[in-house]
Amino acid sequence: MASTDTATGTNAGAERIAAAFANKAGRAALMPYLMGGFPDVETSRAIGLAYADGGADLVELGVPYSDPLADGPVIHEAGTKALAAGATVDDVLDICGTLAERLPVVLMCYANLVLARGVDTFVGTAVDAGASGLIVPDLPLEEAPEILAACDAAGLALVPLVAPTTPDERLRAIGTRARGFLYTVSVAGTTGERAGSRESFAPILERARAATSVPVALGFGIATPDAAAAAADAGADGVIVGSRLVREAAEAADPPAAVRAVVTDLAAALRT
Repeated sequence: MASTDTATGTNAGAERIAAAFANKAGRAALMPYLMGGFPDVETSRAIGLAYADGGADLVELGVPYSDPLADGPVIHEAGTKALAAGATVDDVLDICGTLAERLPVVLMCYANLVLARGVDTFVGTAVDAGASGLIVPDLPLEEAPEILAACDAAGLALVPLVAPTTPDERLRAIGTRARGFLYTVSVAGTTGERAGSRESFAPILERARAATSVPVALGFGIATPDAAAAAADAGADGVIVGSRLVREAAEAADPPAAVRAVVTDLAAALRT
């Protein structure tokens, strides 16, 4: 199991994430989202590998959950179908192990799934599976210390989220505790495809960057190469694309080939 070096304060997961941001091929790191187990376990594994082939720098790997409060209708439906098909946490961790051989994997998992196994057990299992980071979208700042301590001890980067509506003082408190990167939500609300521009992204990113020393990645609503490029131009260190890719996987006859094409276009936009 990886761990934090108490003498130097280094964190293996955070270091791998930092390297991915530092070594990005373009203006911002590309982090596509994958719903683990959708449309089935093996196809989702192939989709994740297609992300890597298409030029992704990291992958956000979602664990399906019955009450995903942060997810919009596309990702919510994908999670529901993954659960109906029998996908489990262990299945997703197995996918994580495959993808981690290619690029850093950041798990996105709701708090109940972490607590159900026990914090130390879940974090240790995630690290053993090759995960570099963990996002828990329904974990508020005040309830984060136990999971943060376990992640720090095991070498897993606990990545917090901030929103456009997060007050400045709270934003600074979250930013100082961020590991790996600060997940910055572009709009108030849930995930989904929306229009966005450099002008709308810039103020959000400016506030986030002022509150933290780690890279800032922008997500929620980014769906097109133009929007990804706008986020990079506005100052994002990373761009997260979810619903657009999950929708592509749901509609395509050959999901891995289809999502690879979309990821390739997104990566090209970030390199231009």
